[in-house]
Amino acid sequence: MTQISIIGAGTMGRGIAYSAASNGFTVSLYDIEASSLSKAKSSIQLELEKSAKRNFIKTEDIHPTLQRISYSDSLEESVRSADLVIEAVVENMAVKLDVFKELDQLTKPETILATNTSTMSPTEIGAITSRPEKVVAMHFFNPVHKMKLVEIIRGLDTSDETVNYVKEVTTQLKKEYVEVNEFPGFVTSRMNCLIGNEAMNMLMEGVASAEDIDKACKLGLNHPMGPLALADLVGLDSRLRNMEYLYQTLGEKYRPSPLLTKYVKAGKLGVKSGEGFFHYQHK
Repeated sequence: MTQISIIGAGTMGRGIAYSAASNGFTVSLYDIEASSLSKAKSSIQLELEKSAKRNFIKTEDIHPTLQRISYSDSLEESVRSADLVIEAVVENMAVKLDVFKELDQLTKPETILATNTSTMSPTEIGAITSRPEKVVAMHFFNPVHKMKLVEIIRGLDTSDETVNYVKEVTTQLKKEYVEVNEFPGFVTSRMNCLIGNEAMNMLMEGVASAEDIDKACKLGLNHPMGPLALADLVGLDSRLRNMEYLYQTLGEKYRPSPLLTKYVKAGKLGVKSGEGFFHYQHK
């Protein structure tokens, strides 16, 4: 596999593009919005320059890495030659199903189709295509270039060959992987959502301030980031969609905190909006 196409130029999509191009893959990054592509291009270049200043990469590697990434607002053009397509659109099943219907029609029969979902069913997604054996979930973590893990989730019909291919790609991306048999929320999202939801409920109940809840988890439980700051980073709208899906599929213990719902209704979405459980205007 040498050609990877990524669908969606948001935070996750451009992070995957950055990591893939940095490790020698030819990358096509697609988005329906030209402004998202422009933002992704600037962000990737800035991240490469920052990495060079910190001696994580060589300065002379910046230009070749940038040359390996093309940007397209044509889905057909972006995926025509792809060996692997990674979908990184909004965490909404209806949207993902529409994307995979198109990908099934536009890609080569042998192309593997992966979804970067944190909670949703690759079995259901694969069933909408003519190649469910070639559909798999690859759950990357934010920020992609720093986080070492990829969850590889096998759907009901995903073949061993497909799983082995994406394991090989993950290794070439210099990341570790865990193989997961499909169940809603997989491993990490089930744990993160429970911890984060409980933190939100404690904040709502006045148990402690947001700062002290996060400080307790970092210093008392050795978490690298507090659960409320992590939810802000993920995006509170994304976290709410995940919680609603897990609530529907796994039951009462995943009922979204009323405080999370309130913040999303108020447009306080975390880092991307400048305010969530914490303020980010200064950044």
